[in-house]
Amino acid sequence: MIGALAITQTAGYGVLYYAFSVFIPPMSRDLHTGVAQLTGALTLAVLVSGLVAPAVGHWLDRHGGRALMTAGSALGALALLAWSQVRSVAQLYLVCGVLGVASAMVLYEAAFAVIVAWFDAARRARALLAVTVVAGFASSIFLPLTGLLIELYGWRSALVVLAAGYALVAVPLHALAVRGRRAPVHVDRREIVRTALRERPFWLLVSAFLTQTGALAVMGVLLVTYLIVLGHPPVFAAGVAGLLGVLSVTGRLVTTGLQARWPVALITAAMFALQGLAALLLPLAGRSAAGAVAAVVLFGLGFGVGTIARPALLADRYGTAAYASLNGALALPVTVAKAVAPLLAAGIAQFVGYPAVMAAVATACALGALSLVAYDRSERAGGAPA
Repeated sequence: MIGALAITQTAGYGVLYYAFSVFIPPMSRDLHTGVAQLTGALTLAVLVSGLVAPAVGHWLDRHGGRALMTAGSALGALALLAWSQVRSVAQLYLVCGVLGVASAMVLYEAAFAVIVAWFDAARRARALLAVTVVAGFASSIFLPLTGLLIELYGWRSALVVLAAGYALVAVPLHALAVRGRRAPVHVDRREIVRTALRERPFWLLVSAFLTQTGALAVMGVLLVTYLIVLGHPPVFAAGVAGLLGVLSVTGRLVTTGLQARWPVALITAAMFALQGLAALLLPLAGRSAAGAVAAVVLFGLGFGVGTIARPALLADRYGTAAYASLNGALALPVTVAKAVAPLLAAGIAQFVGYPAVMAAVATACALGALSLVAYDRSERAGGAPA
């Protein structure tokens, strides 16, 4: 099952999320519209995925992931086919809304719910790591592959190829390899969720991952542009930004290795603080090639840490019976931050400048780190639920 999820997550993120940026230039020409309008379609997809996350989580807790993820992968493939036929921005936005629903059904949140429900605590960290390490290369694989397909066949035919490939890979793997729900039968999941929502520790986790996810989204969208503003050639800027994907794998490996010695919350807080330091370093030393690389390396080490820390912290505190529902409740504000933060940062950059954006990113990372430290203290003080 882990191998199947690793493959489907790589394909899912590559096709449903990362490849979008490669389609923007040719779509802009054919649809006679601006980059901002097209980028807004991706923002809509992210927002929709967050809005449906609670409902998806409730389904996963009750029924498991096989049927949902199989249907989601089929829906994603159909949405890609529909995307290949759009003739207006309105149609693109409609398609991206469907892609948002499909993403909530098949990407990390759903996959992690399946892993958390099936594996015990001793094997859960390794299972999460295995999936995220492989899927961490989604952008490295699908960005150049998508570019090549567009160059050879045009963007519409490229989408047809991607849709067919995704359907052939993801639908059968989800149907055959994803296991059903294995959880206690007599559990009041709604009461678990209601109790969590009344507790301070849950909202400390929301604060931690909301702020840091916003910081990651800003860096992911604006890093290349800022490096060019600092005076670096576009090829250098894109190459350095590409380190984020590779370093996210390194950070996940380090974090998983350290979990045997230190609490997950404190390890993750340290990584978030390191990212805040990197964001402050970039305006100060980023005009030199060495300084830019050093800042990006420091930031990249924490780039994927939150992805594996979140399920570990939720499952450790609240158990696995209502994990997907709790994660869906947490994912809604976090996903909104992921969608909105880059837009706000672009406005700050335009009117105040990029150093102010980096200061905001550093502040967000620091708030995330402090929230996790406070969470760890509440756990040590006996804050675990009865």
